[in-house]
Amino acid sequence: MVYTDFRQIREKVLASARIKRMAVAAAADSHTLEAVMSACAMRLIHPVLVGDKAEILAILKEQGESVPDDDIFDKRDGSAACELAVQLVREGRADFLMKGMIDTEPFLKAVVSSESGLSKGGIMTHFTIFEVPGYHKLLTVVDGGMVTYPSLEQKKCIIENTVDALISLGYVCPHVGILACVEKVNPRMPETMDAAELARMNALGEIANCVVNGPISYDCAIDKNIAALKGYAGEVAGDADILITPNIHAGNIMGKMLTCTCGAKMAGIIVGAACPIVLTSRGSSTEEKLCSIMLSAAVSGN
Repeated sequence: MVYTDFRQIREKVLASARIKRMAVAAAADSHTLEAVMSACAMRLIHPVLVGDKAEILAILKEQGESVPDDDIFDKRDGSAACELAVQLVREGRADFLMKGMIDTEPFLKAVVSSESGLSKGGIMTHFTIFEVPGYHKLLTVVDGGMVTYPSLEQKKCIIENTVDALISLGYVCPHVGILACVEKVNPRMPETMDAAELARMNALGEIANCVVNGPISYDCAIDKNIAALKGYAGEVAGDADILITPNIHAGNIMGKMLTCTCGAKMAGIIVGAACPIVLTSRGSSTEEKLCSIMLSAAVSGN
């Protein structure tokens, strides 16, 4: 299956055999709780709230909402709240995790802890998926949030994490484009060298369950007509599911360009951990947080 909009992801979550439990670390935040309770009302998740209980209850009362007392864990210290939220996932009392009103550093410290975190041994990467006006399906752009200047091996891991997430959504063989500003290998442009090597790995079966083309420019990856004019003849041309950017800056800039300028809807999560993790900016809209919660619920399996 290939998704064309977020509505289809919502339908996948609603068709699940059970409602997933989401642990929210440092949950005492009105915007976070608004998104969480909206997701709860839509029967996408069951919330498990960790943080300052008095503040959480006050915000819920103000919003006209309520959560069973057993599903609110009182931890006023932010770091302690993150550690407990992670523990709830490890113990099977929650299916996935969300960051509330706390800096990313202490949140990720609890997530990546070698003794009590959610690491599977590989790298964790940021997964962003966009509903872009004018494009015929959802588009995933990575990694604009976790890995700063990925090495060749890290790019391979980014591809694998991202492909695994799409396969868990129901994709069969995602099309992956390794972005550069040109379509030909140039030894003076290391991005093109990495792209060609990743395509070679894919051809040899070292990167599985997807089709990888690269180097490929953004326009060729998105528009079949432009690809034809340029003579680019890969399977990914005009039909990309995943775009791998050269570094975090390119991924971050592209994501903000798509949302701020092009009117795209976005969802962002961390993949490569023992569970998907909702990690959005403190400035993210309620809609973006809701879409991210929905995506995590869909990716977290049955």
